[in-house]
Amino acid sequence: MRDLSADHALLSLNTATVRKQGDLLAIVEACSRHGIRAISPWRDQVAAVGLDRAVRAVKDAGLRLSGYCRGGMFPADGAHREAARDDNRRAVDEAAALGSPCLVLVVGGLPQFSRPGSAPSKDLPAAHAAVEDGIAELLEYGRAANMPLAIEPLHPMYAADRACVNTLKHALDLCDRLDPARQGGLGVALDVYHVWWDPELSAQILRCGRERMLAYHVCDWLVPTRDLLLDRGMMGDGVIDLRRIRGEVEALGFAGFVEVEIFSNDWWSRSMDEVIETCIARHRTVV
Repeated sequence: MRDLSADHALLSLNTATVRKQGDLLAIVEACSRHGIRAISPWRDQVAAVGLDRAVRAVKDAGLRLSGYCRGGMFPADGAHREAARDDNRRAVDEAAALGSPCLVLVVGGLPQFSRPGSAPSKDLPAAHAAVEDGIAELLEYGRAANMPLAIEPLHPMYAADRACVNTLKHALDLCDRLDPARQGGLGVALDVYHVWWDPELSAQILRCGRERMLAYHVCDWLVPTRDLLLDRGMMGDGVIDLRRIRGEVEALGFAGFVEVEIFSNDWWSRSMDEVIETCIARHRTVV
């Protein structure tokens, strides 16, 4: 397992971690000031400053990307399906312009939540099918753009609204059906917040192989959790065995950035510098 204690060269900051403290340009400047070498920006943050300005800022700061958030939200009724397809293609194009190594897919749940305005449905199997069809279609577009797609399984509490792919096994089953020869262009983004609880996690990480593990995200699970979305913990403040999981991921040969992604009303209330400095300290000591 890689030694992270000496520096933070392998730390990437998911820009959601400080989204309340400043826009993308301010985040890029802060990362540069603190010696952070990589980020994973969100589409709404890029849109707020403009894609061209975002590309220039990242390039001028000498930053790399560990991913781009997010594509997906595939389930939609007939009236919104074409818009969903076009939106995902734009996400691929933006990721390519920014130089991302992958586009992270949060696949969506029931159509009325994935694509607002869609007719209400309780048909979860239909949502699963729409996700698979959507990834299959986007995969061809992504390959043409040389942009790998990283399916991110989310905790089951998000199955209705954010992602109906809830285990690493489900994500890998999709990969195996859509890319059975492992030709590339399709894999997973593993976020410990969503999968730490899974009794099959170790076996499924091993099943990934190096070629399927495209991104690795860390934070922590607090007990009690006060908000199902906005109460993630800073690494070391919760109950996730971060070292064990990272060891299993890196045993595959994963050599990418360790990406910190924290949605937290608590950490959003603090200064950007404090949050980044804490991320760096925890990256060196507990991740």
